[in-house]
Amino acid sequence: MLDMELNDPKLLTAYHEAGHAVMALVVGRPLHKITIAANRERLGVCHLQKGRAKPSKDWLEDEILILLAGMAAESQLLGTYNTEGAGQDLRMARRLALIRAGSSKQAERLERKLLAKTEHVLSNARHWKAVEQIASDLMNRETISGRAAQHWFDLADDE
Repeated sequence: MLDMELNDPKLLTAYHEAGHAVMALVVGRPLHKITIAANRERLGVCHLQKGRAKPSKDWLEDEILILLAGMAAESQLLGTYNTEGAGQDLRMARRLALIRAGSSKQAERLERKLLAKTEHVLSNARHWKAVEQIASDLMNRETISGRAAQHWFDLADDE
């Protein structure tokens, strides 16, 4: 973990965006760039490359996993969910879960299942190392390329 205060919004944002990035790479979605440079709407953003995704067996599930991964990465760092900070991601994940499940009750069940899956994927030592490396790079440079994120992801796999 980075040697910083856990309540530092920049650090939390770096882990949040790194979580999105790592999950995107896990499911085969290439990245364009990741940034923690805040704007009026967001504290950070993970831009996926458009039109470059590998064929997926379940595109909708992959999207939900990516959306939940930011909050899941933050929670591994903090020990609690920052649902307020992940509000936009959660709203979109819930919309997609409702499309898949058809009813609110089933969508909530699906969301819990996919959040558990997300946490499991990110708790893998290699994936968590990639989250830490990407977050560290974001803290140093604020914005990194998808290629840099892929490098950290691949490097974590090699160790």
